[in-house]
Amino acid sequence: MPTQSAASQPFLRFYHSGDLRTRTLATLAAIEQSAQPTRHRDALADIAVELAHAGMDYYFIKALERADVGFLIQTSASVGMAGGLQVIGTVIRNIIGRMDRRQLLSICGSIRQFMR
Repeated sequence: MPTQSAASQPFLRFYHSGDLRTRTLATLAAIEQSAQPTRHRDALADIAVELAHAGMDYYFIKALERADVGFLIQTSASVGMAGGLQVIGTVIRNIIGRMDRRQLLSICGSIRQFMR
């Protein structure tokens, strides 16, 4: 069975702040242009965690706000999501913190592809 190119597959996107975009692009460039990309692991992990937070906020919390589910449900969802994102953040930091040059550059390429 032939595989579809990424450009022809369906996708979802989320919007995030201009500041986060600027910092993301700066971090990616720093890694891609560095002779020692592993020095930037923490910065990449920070960006990945922020992008995860922004995505979950956009896809879940903002959707609840638009659905007008009420304060109690929205607060419960926010608290639960914060706990889940804290765990995800720890996992992201642990994984990126162990990556080598090739792997970091691959992650940078993936993030750039998501940003198109």
